[in-house]
Parts: sequence; C-alpha cells; structure tokens
Amino acid sequence: MDDVNRPEVVAEVTAAFWRYENALVVADLEVLSQSFWDDEATVRFGVADRQIGAAALRAWRAGQGPLPGRQLFDTQVTTFGDSAASVTTMFRYPGRPRTGRQSQMWVRFESEWHIVSAHVSEIAAPPDE
Repeated sequence: MDDVNRPEVVAEVTAAFWRYENALVVADLEVLSQSFWDDEATVRFGVADRQIGAAALRAWRAGQGPLPGRQLFDTQVTTFGDSAASVTTMFRYPGRPRTGRQSQMWVRFESEWHIVSAHVSEIAAPPDE
C-alpha cells in the first residue's frame, strides 16, 4: 500500500503528537483541548478513568496537573493516506515502578490533526527497564 507512512504525512502527525505531548507535560489546557476532536464521539480511556465526549475530557483535564519527568520511548507513528494515523508510545516517570502505554487515533479534519480516540494503561516495569 503506497499510502502508508508517506514521509510528509508522518512529519505532520509527529509534529501534532509532540505539540500534544509537550502540552501534557506542562498542563497547557488550551493546547490539550485543541488536540482532541471537539465532538461527543471523542473517547479517552485512562488508567483509572474514562471520558466520553470532548466536554467531559476538557472537564477532567482541568482537574489534572502537569506531568514533570515524563519520559517517552518506543514511539511509533503510522499513517494511512493523508487523513488517518495511529500513534503508540510507552512512557515512564522517575521513581515509579510502572511503565505506561498510550495509543491514539489521529484524524485530519480539514487541515488540522486531532485525536479522536486515546487509551492509556500501565504495567509493571520489566526488570531490564
């Protein structure tokens, strides 16, 4: 399939992902809200929470703080054509015994990329990490 991982599309999604990630670390609520699709069909499943709809997600996010020390690894961006992408990554925080997993479905609406679905979970860190 020639439309998978076209370099220019991967670059766009990667930039949108890092904009979101940087906002997550410092709790920039405006950028976090802009990163998600502003629709009731938006879904986010967290470690111990879930939000259905952009309004619920904004309300939940307003009660969260910054995430200092967050470290990403094994980030994978896969694009399909010029309007859909999957981003997966692993994360950890210094001094925490668990490793996080995050997956996001990104869709281009007109000229902007937005997360339409996200899932976050944690597992015990393997001994070699």
